[in-house]
Amino acid sequence: MTMLALSALLGAGALAQTAETNQPSWMRPDPAALARWKDMRFGMFIHWGPVSLTAQEIGWSRGAQTPVDVYDNLYKQFNPTKFNADEWVKVAKDAGMKYIILTTKHHDGFCLWDTKLTDYNIMNAPFKRDVVKELSAACKKAGLAFGTYYSTCDWHHPDFPFTSPGGNVKREKFDLDSYNRYLLGQLRELITNYGPLLTIWNDVPQMFEGRGVNTIRMVRGLQPDILINDRTGDGGDYGTPEQSVGGFNTERPWESCMTISAHNAWAWGGSNDGVKSLAACLDMLVRGSGGDGNILLNVGPRPDGMIDPEQSARLKEVGDWLAKYGDSIYGTRGGPFKPGAWGASTRKANRIYLHVLKFEGDTLELPAIPAKVMSARVLTGGSVEFKQTGTGITLSVPAASRDAMDTVIALDIDQPALALAPLKVARRLGSLTVGAKATASNVYQQQAAQYGPQAALDDDPESRWATDAATKQCWLEADFGKPVTFSRAVIEECVDYGVRVKSFELQAKDGSGWKTFFKGGAIGKRLEVKFDPVTTDSVRLDIDGENGPTISEFQLFL
Repeated sequence: MTMLALSALLGAGALAQTAETNQPSWMRPDPAALARWKDMRFGMFIHWGPVSLTAQEIGWSRGAQTPVDVYDNLYKQFNPTKFNADEWVKVAKDAGMKYIILTTKHHDGFCLWDTKLTDYNIMNAPFKRDVVKELSAACKKAGLAFGTYYSTCDWHHPDFPFTSPGGNVKREKFDLDSYNRYLLGQLRELITNYGPLLTIWNDVPQMFEGRGVNTIRMVRGLQPDILINDRTGDGGDYGTPEQSVGGFNTERPWESCMTISAHNAWAWGGSNDGVKSLAACLDMLVRGSGGDGNILLNVGPRPDGMIDPEQSARLKEVGDWLAKYGDSIYGTRGGPFKPGAWGASTRKANRIYLHVLKFEGDTLELPAIPAKVMSARVLTGGSVEFKQTGTGITLSVPAASRDAMDTVIALDIDQPALALAPLKVARRLGSLTVGAKATASNVYQQQAAQYGPQAALDDDPESRWATDAATKQCWLEADFGKPVTFSRAVIEECVDYGVRVKSFELQAKDGSGWKTFFKGGAIGKRLEVKFDPVTTDSVRLDIDGENGPTISEFQLFL
């Protein structure tokens, strides 16, 4: 479609530019809509379709675990008679979620609505019911916002240049212009027939650089207040970190998409898939809000149409927590204290909420702020004493008043909390490895600035040393420059993508070689080990793992 045709279609107003930014108005989100979405903080992602019959990953298993011809015919058996849109919405509301995003079409090309542009849709399955229509209506009835995930790439469509497995096979014949018209036509159907929508959630903009602008222009013309994520091919309104909680950012809106599956499956992973712990779910929610982002937590309904009871039960636990402490999440902004190993903070009006996930001593030490703390209360129960000086704020919470998952403390101050500049909370571990010279056997794609070994010794759990995906054996070395003595180690593995360390050894430099002084198994999120005092000028963490081990922190103490 030409620019002239689009101008006629959308009207001159949709193509207006503003003097402030010299950017077309349709490229920028409606401020009120963006603010409402940020205030929601917590939503449900749903990956579902005929692939649930196989308990394999949606889209990616096509041509991999499941032959293409078998995968493409799964819909002929798809009859999820227990699907009930009202029940799905109830699970989301019970979880404290404020919006739902449904995968209306994933990379496999199958459509969950009554599209008129392809026969590869739910109306030609035995089920013959418009899932998008029913879920959209159920959300509206219950007061939840509804948005649609729509895969930019389509490995089933004959006009898309690539096909399965994994979009790595190039077709001999294709017509990307024709496919782009198909994509725009389907997005028009979704907005026109099932809107108004909260967002269009595009994914994997393969071959769409330079074409994503067509998407943004058209959908904003159809619904000016709709939000669009950053996977169009040409940007969008908010970032989308995947399977990891985004870093602190109050300038660029963001939403981390995460899975409740214990094995990080998006679609239903089978009866043995399991779910993440309540503590893990609260950790991502708290750190997401504390970083000023949203959390979009995914469920994978079963092939019969029900959300797995184990998943819904865990979500209900999250909702029960939010029913008590939701004021510290909804409608807040991140900060002023940046997330760290200790936890995270949120703020609104004249209040700062501290979510203390881990105490690293008898007290919590916060940096100084240019505001007076009027009072401090432990919302999760118990007592707290505080002392404010020109150098910082000290909070003392007795052990009996500390919550095992999240000790929530409210600080009331004498001015708007949003006026405070963001501050990092220093750790008080006294680690000997901080400042040591770091080297490693391997660095992910040689990106030393972002994933180099120093990141594991920097006293910042948000950074990490990472190795290439095929790495199994690797080591991380700390050179102190002089002999030091230590008897305890704390190792934090970045487990956002799974536990990758199977076993490890701690080795001290002995002359020109290395002598093992401790052996361990899997590391996991955080492991503390003790041993007889060791004196050396260099120590090595030697790892046996899989899929590219990655370590957030390696700390040694006396």
